[in-house]
Amino acid sequence: MRYWLGVVCRDHVQRATGLGIAQLGHGRRDGLARLSAGDWLVYYSPRTSLRDGRPLQAFTAIGEVADEEIWQADEGAFKPWRRRVRYPADATEAPVRAFDGALDLTSGANWGHRLRRGLVELTPSDFGLIRSAMMAG
Repeated sequence: MRYWLGVVCRDHVQRATGLGIAQLGHGRRDGLARLSAGDWLVYYSPRTSLRDGRPLQAFTAIGEVADEEIWQADEGAFKPWRRRVRYPADATEAPVRAFDGALDLTSGANWGHRLRRGLVELTPSDFGLIRSAMMAG
């Protein structure tokens, strides 16, 4: 089991959780192919929306990858790759600032640069802290 952080704006995260899917990297397949059934995915949203969104910097969803299938959706000209994810209904958002430097993810200078990849692996410790914060409500 591995733990992943996907970087996606909040409005796209909300759409994904509503559909019970994961979509990363503007619909590319490569990030999804790194995930396996039973892995956990945490979404981090730097902004509320892709264009003109306000800064957010929060963990906005958490879920478990449901199976090994990756499929391509058909939304007309846009054909994003997707995976099924089980999102708990009781998860709440957690601002990154609430962790006050306790995460390995944010321990280094310029930690946000790593997030530009769109998908990074979390340490088990970080995942535990984030999951506890998101599932406490």
